[in-house]
Amino acid sequence: MRLLSWALIAAAVVAAFPFGWGLGVLAAYLLVGPDFGVFPVLTIIPGIIGAIAFALSPALTAGMRLAILVIGTGLLMLVGRCC
Repeated sequence: MRLLSWALIAAAVVAAFPFGWGLGVLAAYLLVGPDFGVFPVLTIIPGIIGAIAFALSPALTAGMRLAILVIGTGLLMLVGRCC
C-alpha cells in the first residue's frame, strides 16, 4: 500500500502543473482583466508552487488531492473555454 500512496502523490505533483498554470492565468485575468499582457508571468509561478505544495501536503489523502487537482484542471479548462 505504501507504493500506491507514493504513486498517487507523484501523479498529484504532475497534475499540479496544469492546475497551477490555469490558476495563475485565472488570477491574472481576475486582477487585470482580459487584456493582461505579460502579467501571468507574475501569477503562474506562485500558482504552480501553491499547487505543488497542496499536492505534497498531508492535509487530505493522496487520492483526494489527486482528484481535486484533476477535477480542478478540468474546471479551469472549461472556464477558459467559455470566457
